[in-house]
Formats: sequence, C-alpha cells, structure tokens
Amino acid sequence: MLSRRRLLVTSVLAAGAGAVPTALAAEKKQPGGAEEARDWGAVRRQFDLDPRYIHAGLFFLSSHPRPVREAIERYRRQLEANPLHTVEHLAFSDPVNNITTRVCNAIATYIGGSGDDIALTQNTTTGLGVIYQGLPLKPGDEVLTTAHDHFVHHEAIRLATERAGATWRKVPLFDTYDSISADQLVERLQQAIGSQTRVLGVTWVHSSSGLKLPLRRISQALAVVNRERAPERRVLLVVDGVHGLGVEEPDIVAMGVDAFSAGTHKWMFGPRGTGFVWARPEVWSVMRPLMPSTSSAELFYAWAGGRPPQGPARANWFSPGGFQAFEHHWAIPEAFEFHQAIGPQRITERIHALNTRMREGLANMSHVTLYTPRAAELASGMVCFDVRGMTQQQVVQRLFERHGILGTTTPYALSFARVSFGIQNTPEEVEKTLAAIREMV
Repeated sequence: MLSRRRLLVTSVLAAGAGAVPTALAAEKKQPGGAEEARDWGAVRRQFDLDPRYIHAGLFFLSSHPRPVREAIERYRRQLEANPLHTVEHLAFSDPVNNITTRVCNAIATYIGGSGDDIALTQNTTTGLGVIYQGLPLKPGDEVLTTAHDHFVHHEAIRLATERAGATWRKVPLFDTYDSISADQLVERLQQAIGSQTRVLGVTWVHSSSGLKLPLRRISQALAVVNRERAPERRVLLVVDGVHGLGVEEPDIVAMGVDAFSAGTHKWMFGPRGTGFVWARPEVWSVMRPLMPSTSSAELFYAWAGGRPPQGPARANWFSPGGFQAFEHHWAIPEAFEFHQAIGPQRITERIHALNTRMREGLANMSHVTLYTPRAAELASGMVCFDVRGMTQQQVVQRLFERHGILGTTTPYALSFARVSFGIQNTPEEVEKTLAAIREMV
C-alpha cells in the first residue's frame, strides 16, 4: 500500500515536477540590497507599522517585514491555486525539494548548527513542552530552575515532573535588583545543583526584568559539575531563548547548551505561529516524542511496515505533525535571511545602543526606579522600571494616551512598566519616551 501511494504521488507530480518551485522562484523577491540594509530608515520601511505610534513593545509580537509578508502571500496563493500539488511537492517530497529541510537549514545556518538537530514547533511554549515531556525523567530526579522564569517555563516543568514522578525546585538568582552580578548568577546556580538534579532550566533574557543571563559561563560551570558525574547522571542545560534570539549574537550552539527553545515571531520577525527546538543529537537520542510527527520518513515507514522505528530518536521525530499553517512555516527562511542581510552583529549593536540609551536616561531620573541591570553584559533589548507614585498600569496608560507610546507591563506576580526598542525604532523615539517619563515627576 505504501509503494502504491508513492507510485501514484510520483506519477502525478512527474508531469509537473518542478512546476511549483519554478513558479515560486519566479515570484520570489530578494530583501533589499546592501545599501538598503545599511540604512536603518530603509529597514524601518520594511515594516507596515502605524506611524502614529512609537512601537516600544514589538518584542511581544513582531510585525512582518516585507520579505516575510511577500513569502507568506506567495505560498498562500500557491496553496489556494493547487493545495494538493503544492503540499505534496513541497512538504512531502524528496530532501532536495523538501521545504521543511530548507526551513531547518536556514535556522541552523543562523545559530551555527545542523538542520538535522532542529524540530519545528509553533512557539516557545510548545518547544518547552516538547523538551521537558520528552526528557527521560523518573522518580527521584529533580529539575532545577529559577524563581524568575516565565509562567510557561514553570508550567512545562511542573507538568513534566508530575507525570514522571520527579520533583522541581526554584531558586532566586539575586536578592535585590541593584545587586545583580554575573559572578553571583553563576555561583548561585552552581551551588543550587544537588545530587538528584538532572536538568537546569533557565531563560536567556528575562521578560520580567530585562536581565540577560551569561549562558556561556553557566554552561562552563555546569561542565565542571558534569565532569564528576557518570554520563547518565549529567545535568542538562535547557534554555528558553526567545528574547535573546534575534537580539544577541546568534552562536547558540557554541554556547554549550543542551536544548534550546524559541519562537521566531518576536525578535526574529518570523511568521506568526512558528518556532523551533534545537538540541544536541545525543540529547534527542534519549528523549521520547510527545506526539505524532509527519516530518520523519522513518516513522512513516516503520508504521507502514508494522515494525518499531529504528532509533535512536532524532529531531524530526519531535516536530508536531499534521497539517499546519503551511504558508507561515514555509516563510521562516525569509526572516532569517532578512537578519543575515542586515548583519546579526549590526542588529545586536543597534538594539543594545537604543536600550542602553533608555536605561541610562531612566537611571538619571530621581522619580524612577530602574530594574534592568545597567551593565551591558547583563542587559539586552528590554527596559523595566517603576515611576514613583504611579502603578505600572498607570505609567503604560499615560504613555499611550498622552504620547502614543506603546509600552507594556510585565505579566508576573511582581509587575513593572516595560519598554523595548528594536531595529524598527529610532534614537529620536527613545528620547521622546524618556521625555514623556520625565514629565511624570
């Protein structure tokens, strides 16, 4: 039955082999040229942002830049014109024409790894669920995390440990916001690791305060701990990386983490509803898939042949299967290519410059309490603060109603006002935001 289906599909496609890719290639428009990529004004014009507002909350959900919008529309038109042909050819064809392979390779090129080690998901939340539910936790094992992580990271850990009969524990990384240091962060995590700890789950950039963890130093400290342990008892480093991806330098694989989850629809400007998990091959090999995947030929052939899959498990066994919003998933490469065209280092420098300007300006206001560290090594693309005599909701509301500045509040038990500036923003917008907060005295 499998052979007959393959024969039928091959025969149907044979007459038009290459027709879909050719049509797509003919329509594809490359991102702006080198000159355009060097001009921040031209970069801003790639986004259809409402010019009436200062968009200081785009980390929450990004507007699509022109190349991503056009790719989504291009694939949408192909799906509307011929859904069967388009999906069969792009999603279920040989590796040369397979669009999923292209998507994984585009992500891998950016983060410095292999496309074979990437599972595609819908967002960071799904990715964290894939990781924690997939890890071979058992009674007596412990997952260690911090008291500052997001709800979904804590929930992913809670659900997985409850199901496995394992335990989990949260530790504070600092006592007060004005006493944070990289040495203290690393030392506290290292000292908190116990004999039963099997996983250390952290967040690269905290949306609660704007704090950026020194991932490379944490992984190095963890390597020291693991040198004294048997391979099956080593502590794995799991990272929620969504607010570092697209802001910080993208050498994620080289940082020494074991598994990394991120959505692409925030700082990467990717299509909404897309994300990925990267993990080392030896980590994938001991994990258990959470749900059926349609990305692996081995899983399909094993099912058709009435046999177990031939292991070890690998990344594409973990991509949630079924029909997706194909036009969004297939347009992921354009987002990563957009970043590459501008230059990841230039993007990092631009975002840091804008947000450093914001932090320093707030630090000089006596009626403002700044929570984001001022040190560049501990800060990224967000700035969190309070204004004396006002709630965080009042601060954000006043910024919007009087000045058209779109800020946010942090969705945590202890909440702050928050602004964020990316490559869509300008130094002038930072100054206008500072002036608006200065008026709140």
